[in-house]
Amino acid sequence: MTDIQAPGSSGTEAPRTEYEFTVRQRSQTQLILRRFLRHRAAVVSLVVFVLIVLWAFIGPHLWHYSYQKYTPDNSQPPSGKHPFGTDSSGYDAYAQVMRGTQTSVKIALMIALGSTLVGAVWGAIAGFYRGLVDAVMMRIADLFLTLPLFAIALVIASHSGGSWYWIAIVVAGLTWAYVSRVVRSTVLSLREKEFVEAAKALGASDTWIIFRHLLPNALGPIIVNATVLVATGILTETALSFLGFGVQPPDTSLGLLVSQARTAVDTRPWLFYIPGAFIIAVALTINFIGDGLRDAFDPRQQRVRQ
Repeated sequence: MTDIQAPGSSGTEAPRTEYEFTVRQRSQTQLILRRFLRHRAAVVSLVVFVLIVLWAFIGPHLWHYSYQKYTPDNSQPPSGKHPFGTDSSGYDAYAQVMRGTQTSVKIALMIALGSTLVGAVWGAIAGFYRGLVDAVMMRIADLFLTLPLFAIALVIASHSGGSWYWIAIVVAGLTWAYVSRVVRSTVLSLREKEFVEAAKALGASDTWIIFRHLLPNALGPIIVNATVLVATGILTETALSFLGFGVQPPDTSLGLLVSQARTAVDTRPWLFYIPGAFIIAVALTINFIGDGLRDAFDPRQQRVRQ
């Protein structure tokens, strides 16, 4: 900062102040991260979700009870020895909820990953080629959209033997069409941009343009839809397990724990409400994270948050 005096002045006048400004250039990633961090609910939800995942995957190795082993303490309420109590067979509910959360999160993440990969590629190809290719591919996607997701998943999962990865594959195979519609609409606008025309002029192949230019530029909607699919996946798995067509013993999941404890709500409520609270917590945190990512990738949707 420097003081400047006008020529011919007596020196009694207040000096004019000249300020120097420094402009920092920020990358697109930094701008997205900055907008996401402004979304307080999303940041808190991300922290909570990460803590739940770490607890579910690391906790079983540190806890002194296994979800598969009996204890001599039957139907005990929550205590220092058994933080979540025990069931009528003596299983430690704390160990079972950790295992159930781990299984439910694995299913939800696998559903989101599988649906996103298939749907993103399918939608990008349809949007890029348009015409007959687009019409045929989107009619196939529309067919999957008209199928009753829960009913078909219920029938197929009943023959899967209760294996968690088969449940994830079945649900992912029925939900990819949602992502494909979103990606197609994004690619339809991106394919008209100058960078795509420049890539074609330089002789880039269609595959290179789709995977190197279009899909990376459609990453925002893809990530947002992936978070929605995580929440959808964990709720679908919960519903299937609650009805007895999901994960089967000796393994367990949050939905199965709730199903097994539904007859003991009055006598041993901790067995029902604690895994139910974890289902709600995971679904809510994922939805808030998706809301924050939506604002981060699309600043037009950003709102002033107190």
